[in-house]
Amino acid sequence: MTDNATMTSDGLDVDLGRVVRLTIPAKPEYISLSRLALAGLSRVRDFTDETLADLKLALTEACSNSVRHAYDGGEGHVEISFELRDDRLIVEVADDGAGFEPPEIASNGGAADLSEGGLGIAIIRSIADEVEIGGGPGGKGSRLRFVKLL
Repeated sequence: MTDNATMTSDGLDVDLGRVVRLTIPAKPEYISLSRLALAGLSRVRDFTDETLADLKLALTEACSNSVRHAYDGGEGHVEISFELRDDRLIVEVADDGAGFEPPEIASNGGAADLSEGGLGIAIIRSIADEVEIGGGPGGKGSRLRFVKLL
């Protein structure tokens, strides 16, 4: 398998938003490409510096989960999509490796047991307005989707 990253863009109607897709090798050194793509979106839609920094952090945590857990050191890819709408940014990170169970949420809104592996999800939940975690494409792997209202 080669270490190739690809990016595509689907220009959709303004009502539907604009979608940019990025596929990176599941290796830590490629996560920065997802951050660069997100920074590029800030040229299309002006984000505050704080919002952009928060989004980069949430994205890095989501990608790191796939890189760290999906392929157990083997070869694989991480699919990232950014959908920019008038009032929100929807980010989805998916892989087809080994899935994972997100940490439970305590009744007080915090994670029941924040371990090193669960802290990234807690960070994403604190930044995003909506978070969904589930199975990946075709029921294999994992998918993390978060929404930030703009």
